[in-house]
Amino acid sequence: MSRISKVLKALESKGKKALIPYITGGDPKPEWTVSIMHSLVDAGADILEIGVPFSDPMADGPVIQLACERALEHKVSLDNIFEMVKDFRETDSETPVVLMGYLNPIEIKGYEIFACEAADAGVDGALIVDLPPEEADSLVPFLKENDLDSVFLIAPTTTKERIKHICQHSSGYVYYVSIKGVTGSATLNSAEVAEKVALINSISDIPVGVGFGIRDAESAASISKVSNGVIVGSVIVNLINENQQDLDAIKKKVSALVSSMRQAMDA
Repeated sequence: MSRISKVLKALESKGKKALIPYITGGDPKPEWTVSIMHSLVDAGADILEIGVPFSDPMADGPVIQLACERALEHKVSLDNIFEMVKDFRETDSETPVVLMGYLNPIEIKGYEIFACEAADAGVDGALIVDLPPEEADSLVPFLKENDLDSVFLIAPTTTKERIKHICQHSSGYVYYVSIKGVTGSATLNSAEVAEKVALINSISDIPVGVGFGIRDAESAASISKVSNGVIVGSVIVNLINENQQDLDAIKKKVSALVSSMRQAMDA
């Protein structure tokens, strides 16, 4: 059983849901990322999603696009992300880490090499935004060989037939994109999310994490009632942007937000 599955099952046994914050690796400074990761865990995060900086993050809105730009200004690469995870693992061997990003850096490195190096670094899974399961046969076998989970996306417009296909090819959890649009856009409709997650649950027993549009404790609590996990990105990345010259301020404000979400989800 993967580290992701172990955490999700442990939470389920306690009647709790996973809180999964996202940050872009290397933003605002590469040497700060590991410290921010630990702060997120201390504040109540169960799983971490670390964005691999990319020059054309097509699924992301302006907030995460700018985070990628800031990281790329420091020449942050996939190899640097692996080193950050290794550093994180020196003092945290429990919290799952999922890399979220785009296919180009992985293709350049090579699928087998990527999977081996990710596993060696302590990564637990990969969510490649622009790699649908229909085109993932070149990568997924290498992920499986290295005990890495493959997390795929389900959209509001995804048909029942394709949901079944996606769930069959996913492991760890599936990521339900709760709104039509990019990260940080639109308003979350909890009723619509509940309906779609119920449909996914009727098709597969794989855990469902919900992301896009979750901005505060109230929305996190609402979504946690109908899903297995709440994924929070843009609002955290925006706090990092607003305080990018002060690591202590970043950790304080990000921790306060995540802690408030944790408390609301557990209430």
